[in-house]
Amino acid sequence: RLRYHPRADRGVVSAARSQPVSAAVSRIDRLTVVRHPDRRTLGAVAGRGVAAVVRRLLAAPPGVRMIFAAAPSQRETLAELARAEGIDWSRVTAFHMDEYLGLPADAPQRFGRFLEEHLFAAVRPGRVHLIDGAADPADECRRYAALLAAAPIDVVCLGVGENGHIAFNDPPVADFHDPVPMKVVTLDDACRRQQVNDGCFPALADVPTRALSLTIPSLMAGRHLCCAVPGPTKRAAVARLLSGAVGTDCPATILRTHADCTLHVDAESLPG
Repeated sequence: RLRYHPRADRGVVSAARSQPVSAAVSRIDRLTVVRHPDRRTLGAVAGRGVAAVVRRLLAAPPGVRMIFAAAPSQRETLAELARAEGIDWSRVTAFHMDEYLGLPADAPQRFGRFLEEHLFAAVRPGRVHLIDGAADPADECRRYAALLAAAPIDVVCLGVGENGHIAFNDPPVADFHDPVPMKVVTLDDACRRQQVNDGCFPALADVPTRALSLTIPSLMAGRHLCCAVPGPTKRAAVARLLSGAVGTDCPATILRTHADCTLHVDAESLPG
């Protein structure tokens, strides 16, 4: 069960100190859960929390390495982060979590394009490493894995899918001990339906069936994780994340084992 935690002061969790009075901070296992009254507040507080961590990490050399999710659920968090002051983005190296295979280079659904529009164009990180969904998949996995391995990842900004996935690690392909940093995955129907529910594609038949995805160990290797999960379509996934056994039938349950992960939910994704 969730336990009230009045002193959530680690990493991203430090933002809990400045929560609106209506926010509720709880703990389950090692996971800090912050419940907000609405999606707008969730995004504002989550974005401010990430900004605070980045500023703190930038106080020492050499810089900060971050991984970002690209999804409509992250818009408010990314917008707040883009507005944040006091961040030397020239010292930030940015990665993203996944990319479809088979989409045209100019397709609006490409995740690299989403992040460019919602964050990178505004803040201009010093380095942005985009996943190339048009490259040979095996070669691209090796290239991106080498970039990830160059130095530790400091911050991961992620969400949770309707089927409990993190990145594109759907239940059928999720592996908590995956031996590779990135892999080709086949998207399950629940994941593909979410892309339609989110308004990214007009119909299920338009959603690609394969993608490149960072694996769960790659995400969990981040020092600080901030997970933003608003909206009623995520209610079942949040319930399983918080109350189910830790297992790949709901991959997001692994977040409960991370040393510094904050889950931001709202009144729709986690009703009172």
